[in-house]
Amino acid sequence: MSERLPPTLVELSTRFTGLAVEHVDGEIERALRQLVEWLGTDRSTFFLIERDGQVRQTHTWVREGLPPAPASVTSTIPWYTGRLAAGEVVAFSRLPDELPATAAGERAYAEAQGLKSILTVPVALGGRHVCALSTGALRDHRSWDEATIDSVRLVAQIIANAVHRKRTEEQLQTRLDEIRALKDQLEEENLYLREEIRGGEFGDVVGSSPAIRRVLDLVSQVAPTDSAVLLLGETGTGKELLAQAIHDRSPRKSRPFIKVNCAALPATLIETELLGHERGAFTGAVAAHPGRFELADGGTLFLDEIGDLAVELQSKLLRVLQDGEVQRLGSTRPRKVDVRLVAATNQDLERAMAEGRFRRDLYYRLSVFPIAIPPLRERREDVPLIAWSFIERRQAKLGRHIEQIPREVMDALVAYDWPGNVRELQNVLERAVILSPGKTLRLDDPLRSAPGVLPGSGPRAVIPQTPPAAAAPAEDHRFDAVARDHVRAVLERCGWRINGPGGAAEVLAVHPNTLRSRMKRLGLERPQPSRMPR
Repeated sequence: MSERLPPTLVELSTRFTGLAVEHVDGEIERALRQLVEWLGTDRSTFFLIERDGQVRQTHTWVREGLPPAPASVTSTIPWYTGRLAAGEVVAFSRLPDELPATAAGERAYAEAQGLKSILTVPVALGGRHVCALSTGALRDHRSWDEATIDSVRLVAQIIANAVHRKRTEEQLQTRLDEIRALKDQLEEENLYLREEIRGGEFGDVVGSSPAIRRVLDLVSQVAPTDSAVLLLGETGTGKELLAQAIHDRSPRKSRPFIKVNCAALPATLIETELLGHERGAFTGAVAAHPGRFELADGGTLFLDEIGDLAVELQSKLLRVLQDGEVQRLGSTRPRKVDVRLVAATNQDLERAMAEGRFRRDLYYRLSVFPIAIPPLRERREDVPLIAWSFIERRQAKLGRHIEQIPREVMDALVAYDWPGNVRELQNVLERAVILSPGKTLRLDDPLRSAPGVLPGSGPRAVIPQTPPAAAAPAEDHRFDAVARDHVRAVLERCGWRINGPGGAAEVLAVHPNTLRSRMKRLGLERPQPSRMPR
């Protein structure tokens, strides 16, 4: 038996040399079949040994009509797996008689499987036993001499090298795919935002009110400089679009515009996202990863929700801004970066500094040129322009053609306070466009029966209405019905989940606490699950 195996090792090694990754699994199964035929056994299995001692089957071959080895039995055979993790060969010719008294689980396993003989050889890579090759006899007893064990060890080493190379190449390819996907995504987002913002003087930043004109004047003045800009405003006021406008009107416009949402990334990830890491810097770091500062080199880095950045990371961000250098995790060499910083927050940073949640020295670095963005309720005269601008851009994709807006609908839109600002207005308008079958915008509420349509041949022919000084209580109540239906529909679609990605607060573009307050004002409560009568 042992004399038949060695001559085939050269042919086996040749087959695996330079083997393409996609063919490795097939060749391993072929090798396992040949091993069974060479040794006259009944099944052969290759498995990985994890760091915690668990074993995981990856490949197996068994003669027809016989049971395969179970995929996972680690917890029931601890003596066996412990020997393998320690690098010991496990060889028994007569099972279960030869098992030690301490191997009770192994005795039960051998009896249940009908296993008569077994040979398992562990393989070490990088100083640790990471895998093993096992073959077993279910019909007759087999003996294992040293020559056979050495031959099986060589087969195991050949297969282990192939598996290791396959896993390494797959991990590298996965990382490369992630980097390409990130690059493609950033390029697509930049292209999309540039196209959107160049639709007019300031693209999606629509409005002619004195409040928004002051903001756009400040953007025009600071954009050509390299000064840091701090955008202050509530959620949904368009801070990201203004950051893009600053970049597009700067000398850096041909370089990357990279954005980071400091609130969306967990504290454990944001440092490596900002600064990058080297290969091997931590578990899972299979390749070097440039941070967002490096990606933005020569361009603009937009840090959204900067007020949510952890205090311990604020000091590292300050050091980058002071020195103009970043140091990847796991690296000893700093890298020079030339980045224009635009930050944004909806928080009261003065209060955050007083409470020790935000560093004053970082605040002074970021707020060289602060710009306060007014909420929509402070520029109500822009609501009609924003509404028509949004409808014109979205209605074709939604399969609609709106030419008229009833006066009472526009008055209600203007009178509402819009705590979610422009994004909330857009959400309400999109729902209204979808639910309007004709050329007249209808809100899904009692307002649809009210008289008074502003005629016109198209959207631009409808003259925006100047809002009344104060909306009548009845109009407020009727629009609350619109808001109630809209918020309820979003909550139901999100399964009444408020926080987190895909939650109602994210869909409505408002802070979760703002949404909870609005639900309370509108009388919205999560329905209790029905119970079966006892």
